[in-house]
Parts: sequence; C-alpha cells; structure tokens
Amino acid sequence: MAFTLEERQQLNIHGLLPPCFVSQDAQVYSILKNFERLTSDLDRYILLMSLQDRNEKLFYKVLTSDIERFMPIVYTPTVGLACQQYGLAFRRPRGLFITIHDQGHIATMLKSWPENIIKAVVVTDGERILGLGDLGCYGMGIPVGKLALYTACGGVKPHECLPVMLDVGTDNEALLKDPLYIGLRHKRIRGQAYDDLLDEFMEAVTSRYGMNCLIQFEDFANANAFRLLHKYRNKYCTFNDDIQGTASVAVAGLLAALRITKNRLSDHTVLFQGAGEAALGIANLIIMAMEKEGVSKDAAIKRIWMVDSKGLIVKGRASLTSEKQRFAHEHGEMKNLEDIVKDIKPSVLIGVAAIGGAFTQQILQDMAALNKRPIIFALSNPTSKAECTAEQCYKYTEGRGIFASGSPFDPVTLPSGQTLYPGQGNNSYVFPGVALGVISCGLKHIGEDVFLTTAEVIAQQVSEENLQEGRLYPPLVTIQHVSLKIAVRIAEEAYRNNTASTYPQPKDLEAFIRSQVYSTDYSSFVADSYTWPEEAMKVKL
Repeated sequence: MAFTLEERQQLNIHGLLPPCFVSQDAQVYSILKNFERLTSDLDRYILLMSLQDRNEKLFYKVLTSDIERFMPIVYTPTVGLACQQYGLAFRRPRGLFITIHDQGHIATMLKSWPENIIKAVVVTDGERILGLGDLGCYGMGIPVGKLALYTACGGVKPHECLPVMLDVGTDNEALLKDPLYIGLRHKRIRGQAYDDLLDEFMEAVTSRYGMNCLIQFEDFANANAFRLLHKYRNKYCTFNDDIQGTASVAVAGLLAALRITKNRLSDHTVLFQGAGEAALGIANLIIMAMEKEGVSKDAAIKRIWMVDSKGLIVKGRASLTSEKQRFAHEHGEMKNLEDIVKDIKPSVLIGVAAIGGAFTQQILQDMAALNKRPIIFALSNPTSKAECTAEQCYKYTEGRGIFASGSPFDPVTLPSGQTLYPGQGNNSYVFPGVALGVISCGLKHIGEDVFLTTAEVIAQQVSEENLQEGRLYPPLVTIQHVSLKIAVRIAEEAYRNNTASTYPQPKDLEAFIRSQVYSTDYSSFVADSYTWPEEAMKVKL
C-alpha cells in the first residue's frame, strides 16, 4: 500500500492494490492499533513475528518507534514464553536448523541459505534457554530474537544475520512427548560426536562467510559454554553472551552505582547467588575492573564470594569445577543464604541462579542494615525467576537499595512520594553495539577488554538525572545512540591496537559506522530512467 503510483505501474501491480496510498508511518499506526487489541503477550509476539516474515522494513520501523515497549515482547521476558510454546506459535521457519545427523554436510547446508554475505551468526543448542532449562529445538526463538535486536538496537543489517539451531536432541521428557515438538525426538548426544559437530560448524561458517564473521554462542549449558569459549575465542571471531555480555552489562551497572556510593569497586565485597556462566563471567570482569583501579588480581578475587546449589563455595568443598575453585576461600561450609549474608557482610548482592524470590525480606533488610546504600542486582530471567522485585527491594531497604534487574519492572513510588525507575540490566545494551563495532572494523578476535570497554561506555551514558531516578542504565529509548558509542570506542581501540582488519582506516570512524547502519525506511522501486539527446537517437541511413 506504500508503493507510489509510478512504482505500481513499473512493477505491473497497479490494480492489484486498492487505490489508496498509505505512508509507512500510517502502516506503523495500523500495526500499533492491532497490537493494542491483543490481550496476551504471546499473541503480541506472534503478531510481530508474522510482520517480520512479510514486511521486514516495517517490522523494524515498529520496533524502533518505541523500543522500550516492544523489546519485552520480541525478547525477554516474552521470548521465554514463546520458546516454551514454540510449536504452538510456529508459523514459518526462520534461520537454519542443523542436526547431529547432518554431520559431514554442514557446508552444503549453509549453501541453502539464500544470502551469500553473512556478518553475524547467533547459534544455540537449546540446552539452557534463559532460566527455563532444556527447550531443545524450541530454543530457536532466542537466536531469532537476539538478531532482531542486533538490527533494532545496533543497526546491523538483518539480511547479513543468520540464526542457527544446532539440534542434538533434548533431555526434556515433556518435549519428547509433545506432539507439536519440531526437533529431534531423542536424548541429547554428547561427547566426541557433539564436539565434532561444533568443530565442523565453526569451520564451515568461516569457510563460507570469512574469518571475520561474528559467531555468538547463546544459551549453551554451563558444561559446554566455558569449554567452547576457551576453545574457539583465539581462533575465531566469537563470544558467549551469557558469560561475557551478562558480565559487561552487570559491571556497567556497578560502575554507575559507584557514582551513588562515592567509592571504588575494589572497596566493595561482592556476593553471588549462583555460580554458573553468568556469575563467573561477571566475577571475572569485576576482577579486570578492580585491577584497572590498581588492585592486584589476588586481592580482587578475595573480594568476591559465590553461593551455588550446595552452599557457599569454600576451599576443601567437594566437586568444585576449576572455574569455581578460583573463588573458593578459607571459610567454614554454609548453606543458608540468609546466614551467609549475615556472615560475609556483602555490600553488593547479585542474583544469577534463576531462583525466584531467593532474596527474602530478611536478606534485603540485612543488606540495608549492613550498608548505607546496598547494591542489589536481581538479574535472573524471565520475571518469574527474579530473586526479588523492585518494589520488594525498595520497600525492605527503606528506599536505600540500588537496584537492577534482568527483566523489566514497573516504576515504584516510595512513601516519601519519590518515584524510582528500576534499572534493567539487559544484555541488549551490550551485544548490538559490540556486534556493530566488531563488524565495522573487522575485529578478528574479541578479547575481554572489549566487554570492559563496553561496560565503561554504557556507564558513561547514564546521566545524573538518571541516577536520581534510580536508573543505573541509560533509558532504552537511547539504546541506538549507546550502541553507536560502543561501536565507535571498540573500533578506535581496535585500530589503536592493530587488531582491526578493515583498511584503510576511515578518517571519521563515527561517520563510517553510521554509514553501515540499516535503514528502516522503504527503498524506492522506481526504475532509473533517463533519455539521450535526440540527435544521438536518430537513425541515419
């Protein structure tokens, strides 16, 4: 309906459309009215995904028209519900589905993808989807949603993005019995066959799309996430968002919080509820940030404590992984989180174990008694898994808690009349800007310094007014601006450190990166038409 009369005539579609010309803005309005008619977030998700299938430009125009409103629908928390009911919501396949039985033929399968130029791949095996566990092939909703935000928040071109599901089976019995399940119906295949599949996949992607193709690992189980990151990080252009992206956004929140507490990160004692990918990733980046303040690595490690499913991580405790052993200190074994908080006396409490309600009233009150301004991050997703709500934090800390969460919470009005807007530590502050920067300068390997730089840039974008409102992150409406700032800083450091591969170096990096950003406006389909001088067209006999 947005085609002009000239476009309709040239494309031979005049008469096939009603005699009405509707602007893209009017189409956005129409989508919004349909969106508002729906009563469930799952139905709204299906509406937006259907729009993405039939009109990609309009889909991204809608998303960017109010990113704060639509992000919770296309990504967390609604995407978690969508993944759980992916068979029911399934309309049209998006992305590439590669199974364990396709081993030896992945290069051929990649040729089936219609685009020849791919700059970014998001891949999952569906074993640890958000805080929901093994969703197998239903986990494809995560790479699809993630890449939608690559474009909406970072401006990465959608036709240069590829979502991939590596289906090796599922250990979720309910899915194996689900008649609507769209994946392989057998237990997960592990061991050497799994590793061989991953090796072949990485080799096939880089052979077809180049060594600079960004490959983001998403929602792999702990046992594989760290192992695969260590295995591939120095060979390919890759990162794990659950480990490194979560770390970056959490540290960004901490750096912003320091402007409220008026001290250094190394002055704080940090206690983690959880010791998985997210906790270990955040802890390692905190160590880097403390080292930047001039503190030794050993001293930084001593400021960090962790609690897993078996209790406080201490030296001598059985069955500790090498990653956990790094944070095991001399201390008696303890299991109850309330007792641990009283004993360790943390000033920063971070929840990443997906145990809803883990931060009890007693814990929040104890944090307030121990600290003038306690820092409390309930980062688990989706909302049902959050360790506490924003209202609980503010209520039980008497409004003194510095709060951030993984999922969005509504503003809270204190008895004093002050309204606080909880900060959402969403990874979408991180990965779109990182992707844009990495792609723009052709960074071949993504080091931890990229994520500390990203955290610093995000924290710098938080204004004093934001902090007074309780926000530890820039408002989501500014996320495209934040992503651009991140991309420019990453590119600047890449060229300074000779790790970029896009040459010659652009004179104006920001202008160059802006030129790479995807436009949501409709393209013109009018043919390039012109005439020659009449004399040149005369036939001479």
